[in-house]
Amino acid sequence: MDSVLSPGLYIVATPIGNLGDLSPRASQILLNADVVAVEDSRVTAGLFRHLGAKGKMTPYHDHNADAVRPGLIARMSSEVVALVSDAGTPLISDPGFKLVRDARAAGHAVTTIPGPCAAIAALTLAGLPTDRFLFLGFLPSKQQARAESIAEIAGVRATLVLYESGPRLSACLAALADGLGDREAAVAREITKRFEECVTGSLTRLAERYAEAPPKGEIVIIVAPPGEAPPASAEDADAALAEALTRLPASKAVGEVARKFGLDRKALYARAMAMKGE
Repeated sequence: MDSVLSPGLYIVATPIGNLGDLSPRASQILLNADVVAVEDSRVTAGLFRHLGAKGKMTPYHDHNADAVRPGLIARMSSEVVALVSDAGTPLISDPGFKLVRDARAAGHAVTTIPGPCAAIAALTLAGLPTDRFLFLGFLPSKQQARAESIAEIAGVRATLVLYESGPRLSACLAALADGLGDREAAVAREITKRFEECVTGSLTRLAERYAEAPPKGEIVIIVAPPGEAPPASAEDADAALAEALTRLPASKAVGEVARKFGLDRKALYARAMAMKGE
């Protein structure tokens, strides 16, 4: 690769654990960049120590992005600006998309240097369908908000990929089982590191396993797509709608049941109004 880099923004994927996964191209970009925008300079400093050099870093994260972004955009006209996250591919459940958007709007070149991504790595380990998948990032931490988020994607016919922390893992798996049914799943953690593991089983069994011993490290949950369900009976739909109305406004209850059973929203809404006596 030519050592003379053109000005612009370079999105650089970094290792998610094993420093040997840093590509030669990524190394060269980081060593030759005029500035590297980082989430946490302490984390990226370790990567530069591995490279045997000191990088010209500037913090760029959710708390300062609005203030820092204009200066970075201005520098791209004549300098090489690299963007990294603490681990893996920037913008995947990490800050950065506004920097890319504004760089493009300003007419600057945007180049990606692909590499490790925990979500994709976990998909390759899980042994679940990979032809169609949906990345969800982190689900909400509060129970009600999490349940609503799960209800929104219950009918999606794709493998689900999400991130979670160790202390919240068991509760998240249990919530997924409640909202999706007891599907097959996998929990991958410490990917590319010494204690890498990928544990498979039903959502319920995995929830029980990790309730007793919450794991450490970065965690990816992979959930199998739904199986073919028989058509819902009117009694099943009525029961689900009645239950949903006890905890949700009518419009949200109707939406949840419509997604779950693949039913018409207008007809369900009329049924909900009848149940409420309106």
